[in-house]
Amino acid sequence: MRSFTDRKNRTWQIDIDVTAIKRVRGLTGVYLPELINDGGKPLNDLVQDIPKLVDVLYALCQDQVERAGIDDEEFGRGFSGDALEKATEAFVEEIIDFFPNKQARESLRKLMKKSKEVSLLLLTKAEKQIDQLDLDSLAEKWMSSSGGLPASSASTQAPSPSGN
Repeated sequence: MRSFTDRKNRTWQIDIDVTAIKRVRGLTGVYLPELINDGGKPLNDLVQDIPKLVDVLYALCQDQVERAGIDDEEFGRGFSGDALEKATEAFVEEIIDFFPNKQARESLRKLMKKSKEVSLLLLTKAEKQIDQLDLDSLAEKWMSSSGGLPASSASTQAPSPSGN
């Protein structure tokens, strides 16, 4: 069982078992055991579709949500930034733990680790490219392609009150 805290400081527990899988499929149409097919592509697609992911999390936490006296929209308001990242990590780890084959679990953990490493590498490379941007050169290119600087509000005169 995994837990995470949303951005409203509410703690939720994710416990994936057969009953939870049936509930998620009934409420969202997502069949959790299929998420690891095709090298985990369906799982990756789900975590990229944030509203769908939060729907799945809601289905997994439905009993807790009801006990908290909130609805699915209020539950969804608890997700952004770090809270969304932590919830996703908890969900993925819980999915991996569900599978009965130890070798499959270890392979999935390796796949997820490599996926994180690739994402970090891509972000690092993007940051380096951003840091190396020559802003003066970019501004010059923009100005030459657009025909110059836009008129500033200070150089634009308002019409006179008399209409002349």
